[in-house]
Amino acid sequence: MWAFMCGAVSSGAGLEGRWWFVAGGVLLAGPLVCGTSQAVNDWFDRHVDAINEPHRPIPSGRIPGRWGLYIAILASLFSVGVAWLLGPVVFVAGLVGLAFAWAYSAPPLRFKAHGWLGPLVCGLTYEGLSWFTGAAVMLGAMPSVDVIAVLVLYSLGAHGIMVLNDFKAVEGDRQTGMTSLPVVLGVSAAARLACLTMAGAQVVVIGLLAFWGYAISALIVTGVLAAQIAAMPRLLRDPAKYAPWYNGVGVTLYVLGMLAAALGLGGYI
Repeated sequence: MWAFMCGAVSSGAGLEGRWWFVAGGVLLAGPLVCGTSQAVNDWFDRHVDAINEPHRPIPSGRIPGRWGLYIAILASLFSVGVAWLLGPVVFVAGLVGLAFAWAYSAPPLRFKAHGWLGPLVCGLTYEGLSWFTGAAVMLGAMPSVDVIAVLVLYSLGAHGIMVLNDFKAVEGDRQTGMTSLPVVLGVSAAARLACLTMAGAQVVVIGLLAFWGYAISALIVTGVLAAQIAAMPRLLRDPAKYAPWYNGVGVTLYVLGMLAAALGLGGYI
């Protein structure tokens, strides 16, 4: 939802008379496509959740039988319908997003089983695809090279966010043969990698914004990055314990930087 909004803002196109479209795109990117991806993941990860989080609806039996799968299918179809109503660009983007949602969790591809590839797919779809779609539709054309460069960098940085998300499932991943980075590299090394990935992407964004003359955006992103770095030592002391905390604090700062960059690219600051 946030990335789609950032895309719309970064386009620099006026929002007058288009609020209904932006609202529809946010609804599609968030509760529908992203929500569908979560439903798909819940079904195909039910055996992992039975170890890590047995209280969840499917492993606990509150959603019985194959209803978890049926919900994922129905949500996919509903998302396709809404995407169709929002025009051809959004329709294609919605189909791509849904395809990755299923490929991420479902066999035979099951990208999430691959520690490096899974977080990359999530970052490129959650951040990059949503941002690109919001900008492209508002412009009615390809976004500028500047916009594409920034959205790609934030997508790559989001690889670190998704690695942190894997910390909650380490034991289940280990027992079921999942090669998430916390399992493969160890908890401490994976946490350091996540921090470096997030910070490194933002350092490049800051440099580009400053080079292009978006001084205010560059300063704001520098400030939120400094706050993230200040929070990282607590995460690194005990990654398994503090990963949820950092997801609340550090990731919030990360996405605020995204908006600051988008406002500069759109000519608002």
